[in-house]
Amino acid sequence: MQAFAVPGVGIAVVEDGTVAWSRGFGVTNAQTGAPVDARTVFEDASLSKPVFAYLVMQLVEQGMIDLDRPLVEYRRPEYLADHPWIALITPRDVLRHTTGLPNWRASPATEKLMPMVKPGSRIDYSGEAFFWLQLAVEKITGQSLDDSMRTHLFAPAGMQDSSYTWNADLAARSVYGHRAHDDAESGMPRQMFREQWSIAQQVADRWGKPLSAWKYEDAERALPEVMALAPAGLVTWPGDIVANAAASLRTTVQDYATFLTLMMACKQRAPWEISEATRQAMLTPQIKLPGRWTEKGLGWNMEETRDFKNFAVGDAQRLRGIVVLTNGGSGSFVHQRVVRAATGYDLLSYDL
Repeated sequence: MQAFAVPGVGIAVVEDGTVAWSRGFGVTNAQTGAPVDARTVFEDASLSKPVFAYLVMQLVEQGMIDLDRPLVEYRRPEYLADHPWIALITPRDVLRHTTGLPNWRASPATEKLMPMVKPGSRIDYSGEAFFWLQLAVEKITGQSLDDSMRTHLFAPAGMQDSSYTWNADLAARSVYGHRAHDDAESGMPRQMFREQWSIAQQVADRWGKPLSAWKYEDAERALPEVMALAPAGLVTWPGDIVANAAASLRTTVQDYATFLTLMMACKQRAPWEISEATRQAMLTPQIKLPGRWTEKGLGWNMEETRDFKNFAVGDAQRLRGIVVLTNGGSGSFVHQRVVRAATGYDLLSYDL
């Protein structure tokens, strides 16, 4: 941690299908020195996607979503481009990253969303695709993302410290992001999510409607008020101030490890959990394409799930797993060494 300027780390270990150990190290904020503890909430970034994928598969089992039905038949956001490939994209394409959509648009306030290649023809990691599927889920369920997650997963799984949005309690317990060890800039970087959510919280308080209950149309309605309060350029479109299935999940390290246990082989499952067949489908490669990073399940990479500062890996058959969450831009250097120490393996497929 010291070598790579990573102030805070949370680690949890799964053995025999249960969370066997978890611990925090360091501080949540290098300037204040507040310690990482069991209730510290980390930004999960791209590790948000597998958790959302679990909700989608729950809805699939309930007959509310068909993985192979065109996504536009569920919802067509106004920011989609008028392009024939749009109609080919399915929820399965979203979960296996074959939509052809970019990761994120550079200027979402003015730029239409359009596939770069024909859907199903190659792997293109896309947060935009997950966000679009989230909007479809909002329409299907009639609930905000956080309300749906609370109903179907967080509450029954006991993940009480998990949320895709923001409130005063989460603000107090959430880590601050810190620069990478080789970043030429000094001082704390901008805390984009924290700044955006804190301003949106002011509007939510005036409305008497918590951010956890906001759907995309609420963010659309709030956008003029939020933009008037925010520094120029901080908030530019509704996606900046609403839950984001691709990126905005916050959890304790133990909560995320609890989720990891749900993806492991089990003799008996609770009624709210996905079936064994669905669990296996999520962990089975969904498409064979040439090139790297092509072993895509439904919401999961078969080698690993990765992000710049967070990491989760599991062996579903051996009922083992490890979660490492950090608050440093060089967190990948730390979690690679933690995983090596815990498993004896260097995950060379991670190195880009």
